[in-house]
Amino acid sequence: MAEYLAPGVFIEEIERGPRPIEGVPTSTAAFLGETERGPIRPRLVTSYSEYARVFGGTFGDDKYMPYAATGFFENGGKRMYVCRLVREDARTAEVDIGGGFTLRACGAGGWGNQIAVQVLDSTTTRGAEKKPVGFRIRVALISAADTDKSGSPFDPKSGVRHDGVIEDFDDLEADERSPNYYGKRLPFIDEAKGERQAGGTSSAYIVLVRSDKADPMPARRDKADDFVRLSAGEDGSSDLTAADFEGNVPARSARTQVQGLAALELDPYRDVSLVYAPGRSDRDVVSKIVSHCERQRFRFAVIDAERGIDDVSSGALDPRTSLADSSYAAFYYPWITISDPQTGARKLVPPGGHTVGVYARTDVERGVFKSPANEILRGALDLQFDINDFTQETLNPRGVNVTRSFPGRGIRVWGARTLSSNGLWKYVSVRRLFIFLERSIYEGTQWVVFEPNDDRLWARVKDTIRLFLRTQWRNGALFGRTEDEAFSIVCDRSTMTQDDILNGRLVCEIGIAPVRPAEFVIFRIFQSTAEAQR
Repeated sequence: MAEYLAPGVFIEEIERGPRPIEGVPTSTAAFLGETERGPIRPRLVTSYSEYARVFGGTFGDDKYMPYAATGFFENGGKRMYVCRLVREDARTAEVDIGGGFTLRACGAGGWGNQIAVQVLDSTTTRGAEKKPVGFRIRVALISAADTDKSGSPFDPKSGVRHDGVIEDFDDLEADERSPNYYGKRLPFIDEAKGERQAGGTSSAYIVLVRSDKADPMPARRDKADDFVRLSAGEDGSSDLTAADFEGNVPARSARTQVQGLAALELDPYRDVSLVYAPGRSDRDVVSKIVSHCERQRFRFAVIDAERGIDDVSSGALDPRTSLADSSYAAFYYPWITISDPQTGARKLVPPGGHTVGVYARTDVERGVFKSPANEILRGALDLQFDINDFTQETLNPRGVNVTRSFPGRGIRVWGARTLSSNGLWKYVSVRRLFIFLERSIYEGTQWVVFEPNDDRLWARVKDTIRLFLRTQWRNGALFGRTEDEAFSIVCDRSTMTQDDILNGRLVCEIGIAPVRPAEFVIFRIFQSTAEAQR
């Protein structure tokens, strides 16, 4: 209650009635795998051109991340976190620029050895002596062949071959109050404080590191045509394992290096709802991804079939037995042929990246309650294997979602089942609808915690949830001709015992009737006579 000590007129704002619940996003994806280059910490990209700028393009016959990215955006995806994975023994390239400062590649791997940097005085000067206000860093990405006889990168015009990729950070200052402070304009690690500072993602290649005994600014100053390359970057000798996908959570001072599924559990990535690892169908990796989605509760996994399996009796096409039995994952077969975004040549790739794009497109255009099926797979030119009705009759009950080519209708996703053997959760749309509803209610009712636990609070909770579910029912997400058929909400003394109340527990029971897809459409046609019946 407000305290009034002097006479006067007072106006108070009070809260009554339900609070609105906002639907959470469902189409933000996270792709895990190897890339040509780039940071290890998950990074959001919103177009294929942005992906190519930061993470590179085609870089190996068995590396499918670029194709998954282009398929995702081509099919309607808007937001994708790229989780670059590196081997455990990978090393990060760097170069000392004097004064206790180091320029380091933004992620581990031999790709960092292709970075060339130049440290100059700033072009802006101050005072009669025209003293530079700070320093300037130029960054180029070169190939190993682009060197002169001395082994330094060289080009007659720019002093370096950079394949059209270059970054330029001018007028960097040491004053933390300045908008040009290097810790604000560049990705920056202050080892004295043991943390990453503000600076964001302004560079796609480098991180500025300051030691605990550093000078105010780097000491190095290069000549106008001098570049120096980062060195000591290594890819590592082993292949990626399930442990690399699982990731690790190191000490807080090193959280910028966390990768994989462990990174996705950090708070900045809470909006991720779809998880996919291009081309990975081995049980160890799949089990890690599915377990992650089940543990997080609000995420769903898309799994690729193995390449080149044409025997429908193969155990690899019985994913509930060979991979996982879960309602938080869906399995897609066969692989598809696309046009390589770099060369234009035909390329056989896993279908998951394109399919996740279909998920995102369907969520935006129709809603999460609509199955991501009977939708055109944009960018797909052909299928590795043609699937007919008889083949799908074998695969569909196993939870294998096939992609089929229909004359005159194109290549379409033609399956909508999860990997669950539980009939209640066999459809992708049902599981993802519940993920959407549960998370929306969870996020939208945080205000309830520590409120007085009495009948007035119970009524507000019911009204809050009812308004949200009423909107979903009107949008077509729930089954029923009336609200009473579509959902029910109970939050009173019938759901809570006196022990619950004394121990601070508020229990609300919500019943929901989801719509299910019309998977089998049956038209019964019979012959009738034209004669009127009497």
